[in-house]
Amino acid sequence: MNRIDRLFKAIRKNEGTALMPFLVAGDPTIDLTGDLIVAIEEAGADVLELGAPFSDPIADGPTIQAAGQRALASGVTLQAILNMVKHVRKAVKIPIVLMSYYNLLYQYPMEKFAVAAADAGIDGVIVPDLPVEEAAPWHRVAVEHGLDTIFLVAPTSPPHRIKKADSLSRGFLYYVSVTGVTGARKKLPANLIHELDSTRKQVRNPVAVGFGIGSAAQVADLAPHADGIIVGSALVNIIARHHKSSGMVKRVKGFIQELKKPLL
Repeated sequence: MNRIDRLFKAIRKNEGTALMPFLVAGDPTIDLTGDLIVAIEEAGADVLELGAPFSDPIADGPTIQAAGQRALASGVTLQAILNMVKHVRKAVKIPIVLMSYYNLLYQYPMEKFAVAAADAGIDGVIVPDLPVEEAAPWHRVAVEHGLDTIFLVAPTSPPHRIKKADSLSRGFLYYVSVTGVTGARKKLPANLIHELDSTRKQVRNPVAVGFGIGSAAQVADLAPHADGIIVGSALVNIIARHHKSSGMVKRVKGFIQELKKPLL
């Protein structure tokens, strides 16, 4: 049983919900990303999602696109991310899931990346532009090297597609809360709770919900209806506003602590 499975087994046993922050690796620098990962775990996060910056991110809204551009401008590469994770893994015990577009894995190439990611201490991979119908080559090497692949489903996904994504996913299933790109929103869709409850009844994997969630109040509303709650753009916004400040890591840690309160 890997770190993700152990985490969600404990979450379900305690009838809880995992807090799953998202960072863009290398924003503002790769060294500060390492510091942020340590601080986020200390603040109570249960799983960390780490985004690999990419030049053409089709699922990302303006906030995460800008963070990716800052990271790329600083010279961050996929290899640099793996090196950083391997170093920080000595101090961090929570599961780390890498979100990467397929082209980065394909060019690495895939099997070499799977070996390197597992060696670095990556637990799972989300590939947002990889449809289930085209996933076999990556899925095979991921399973072979002990990496969970987490597939996404959306409000527009029909039941047969949800079941297909669930059958291929390991670790958890990622439920996209909105029909659109990432970005914190003041209001989430009115039918989101109903859709989450319906999806959880159809699948075997834990269900984590992301896209648009950015406040402790939203976390509290969604917690009874999801196994995990992913917060990305709101966190990345804090980094963007304070990345030149010596207090940036402390501000991020405080934000995670606020998000965690409804889950305690």
